[in-house]
Amino acid sequence: MTSSFSNLSLAEPLSRAVAEMGYESMTPIQEQAIPVVLTGQDVMGAAQTGTGKTAAFSLPLLQRLLKHESSSTSPARHPVRALVLLPTRELADQVAQQIALYAKYTKLRSTVVFGGMDMKPQTLELKKGVEVLVATPGRLLDHIEAKNAVLNQVEYVVLDEADRMLDIGFLPDLQRILSYLPKQRTTLLFSATFSPEIKRLASSYLQNPITIEVARPNETASTVEQRFYSANDDDKRRAIHQVLKTRGIKQAFIFVNSKLGCARLARSLEREGLKTTALHGDKSQDERLKALEAFKKGEVDLLVCTDVAARGLDIKDVPAVFNFDVPFNAEDYVHRIGRTGRAGASGLAVTLVSGSDARLVADIEKLIKKKIELEAVEYDEDQPRGRINDGRRAWREAGETGDGRDAIASAAPRREREREHRPGRETREPREQHRGFRPAVASRDPFFEKPYESSAAADAAPAWESAKSAPRSSVSANIKPKRKVAALFKAVAPATEDQAQAVTTD
Repeated sequence: MTSSFSNLSLAEPLSRAVAEMGYESMTPIQEQAIPVVLTGQDVMGAAQTGTGKTAAFSLPLLQRLLKHESSSTSPARHPVRALVLLPTRELADQVAQQIALYAKYTKLRSTVVFGGMDMKPQTLELKKGVEVLVATPGRLLDHIEAKNAVLNQVEYVVLDEADRMLDIGFLPDLQRILSYLPKQRTTLLFSATFSPEIKRLASSYLQNPITIEVARPNETASTVEQRFYSANDDDKRRAIHQVLKTRGIKQAFIFVNSKLGCARLARSLEREGLKTTALHGDKSQDERLKALEAFKKGEVDLLVCTDVAARGLDIKDVPAVFNFDVPFNAEDYVHRIGRTGRAGASGLAVTLVSGSDARLVADIEKLIKKKIELEAVEYDEDQPRGRINDGRRAWREAGETGDGRDAIASAAPRREREREHRPGRETREPREQHRGFRPAVASRDPFFEKPYESSAAADAAPAWESAKSAPRSSVSANIKPKRKVAALFKAVAPATEDQAQAVTTD
């Protein structure tokens, strides 16, 4: 039997905040983790996404920190005593909002720091003093190096979505952050999935941890209906329209694998009349927060996003999740579909599978240990059609067999047979004779259209004849003439014969 929050020995300020938020019965992870964390022991908690892990570590931490609450305005009376680290900015912002609601009637201070935003407002909050600091690793290191955050009095460390933290390259940053913390502390790790390698790695940070697994690891929530539809890449948008119309879905997540694909799909769906916004890593943090806020308020029907939104985001009453692209990592599938069917509500997870996704689907099948059957989408006749091709027709004709890939392989020969046996093919006129088609006439130079005319120059003697009659020089034309240079001395003229005789007579 599930326990009630009223049975917990929480302080009156915390109990009042929990009652205002409408919490009545605890989820399995909360029921098992809260009493253990209250004792101050290290915990490794594995539970399905959407089962309330944030409250499972936040409420007992705030309960234990109440002994440090102070009404003093001095920052020295409000050192950081609990550090919560998360992998994404959106998740950090969400967890910080939840903790602020839980601590609303206490004197404990909390704040959040993450990248993509100006550091100055964050620095001002840190300088005032906070007991609970929620952060992403990169931005926290920036504040540590700037001497804005001092962590030598931290008593509790929480790694939320720990598998993601250690898997996407945060390990060096985590090691640096943990080196600034006291050796004696309580460490809590919570995540929806734990691989054996990550368990071994995490064990080096914990001291005699208590492992809590309220469900089989990597198991999807039983409240989520999972459907896999065969759809060619050109037909996926049409399939989304059909499922939205058939199921009467008003709001949904749509996950894609790339930032560029996310932006393109959002623009296409917007042009097709759906209120859509995009959320991916290339957007500024302000744009990402505004997109999330618009989706939460219902101003936007479809949130097209990458896996940056697959972890931990808690938006209540989202009825469906679409995997426009099958995720490259099978564990991301568990997190994606966890955005729906939260807190015991029912949800729908639709995955659109093309012919090249066979290996990725097999990985998901192996992870969740369920047989996946591909289904065909039944389109309405009035549904807007995309580009018709043999691959899509092959998927549709595959029907309940789900063998769409084989059908696609046989589509090309069938297309040739259809052309061979098409009625009236033998009597068809050449293509040029249809629809008033006329071949383009190549442009020609009018010079070549004129008849031949002899010119006066043609009657003159050829050049080689004139060259014959020209006097021939004794010097080769290839020999350059000498240059005339001024003489330095005047040349002496030779003596005449009479002058020579006179000289002899003398």
